[in-house]
Amino acid sequence: MRVRRVLARGILRAARWRLAGDVPRSGILVGAPHTSSWDWLAMLLISWANGARPQALISHTFFKGPVGWVLRSTGGIPLDRENPGATIRALVTEAQSGEHFLLAIAPEGTRYKGEYWKPGFYRIAQQTGLPISLGFVDGTTRTLGIGPSFHPTGDVTKDMDVVRTFYADKHGIRPERRTEPRLREESD
Repeated sequence: MRVRRVLARGILRAARWRLAGDVPRSGILVGAPHTSSWDWLAMLLISWANGARPQALISHTFFKGPVGWVLRSTGGIPLDRENPGATIRALVTEAQSGEHFLLAIAPEGTRYKGEYWKPGFYRIAQQTGLPISLGFVDGTTRTLGIGPSFHPTGDVTKDMDVVRTFYADKHGIRPERRTEPRLREESD
């Protein structure tokens, strides 16, 4: 683990990216704005630089050939978005085991601008009782990091107001692809 920590900090220093905040040992780690394929590497660097090793939900379509091996060996979990139930149930069971559990999710679901975030991060946090930690990539300030953590209250709009406030000045690597933090459930 120490080698990963030194490697990650060295890469960040060489690339002139600044690291902010500390990665929690357990929780649901939101990775946003998700505007580039490089966001996966950013999540690894944030985590490894803090001595953490999260699992990450990634579309199953990326798990082919040598890329699949790399993703799995760095904590990637293939998720079939058409049939996510079994994967999510297994993760919830693991999270409730009492061991350290850190799951990284890019709630925008894609690297392109959309209308809503996907609510999986929120639902898993509610089902497990784990806090949501707000991770970020901000290309304009060349900063990667972790912001505040909170437990969902069940008031989706109130909780998403916290998320929106935090991400208001975070732009990602490709700002034109950023999706405003909003869940479809807020309008229900």
